[in-house]
Amino acid sequence: MRTIGIRVEPKKVTFVIYDADAGEVINIEGIKIPKALDVPEALKYIRSNLLDVIVEYEVQRAGIRVTEPSAQKPNILRIQIEGVIQEALASSDVEAYFRGQISSLSSRLNIKRKDLKKYLEGELVLRNIEGWSDLSTVEREAVCTAIGACDA
Repeated sequence: MRTIGIRVEPKKVTFVIYDADAGEVINIEGIKIPKALDVPEALKYIRSNLLDVIVEYEVQRAGIRVTEPSAQKPNILRIQIEGVIQEALASSDVEAYFRGQISSLSSRLNIKRKDLKKYLEGELVLRNIEGWSDLSTVEREAVCTAIGACDA
């Protein structure tokens, strides 16, 4: 079974394709939003590209790491992109998907919240994933989301 984990930033969407049967990351990539696009076109661009990725990798389950409700300064564009991605997942052929914050990820990975932060900061290596220490925090969040999607 293949899963996708998604983490949104205002100018980029990072996704990870995970093979749950082999227990390995297949791809880590980003969809960079062209600066020339206005918001509606940028949302359309993200939706279209993400659906192509889902088809290309034959993704069966998905997860998106969403903005914390307690965020001090929530970014409106990020929230808009997260909404469009949720709609795209609902409209796609994926069997199941989830959206969650850090607490949801820690629960799905069966890791205590305080320990998950150590994994995300690179202090600990998650499931012996190759190159874990070379990943950015955002990429690590996307990997955790992809693994968490196994039980979506």
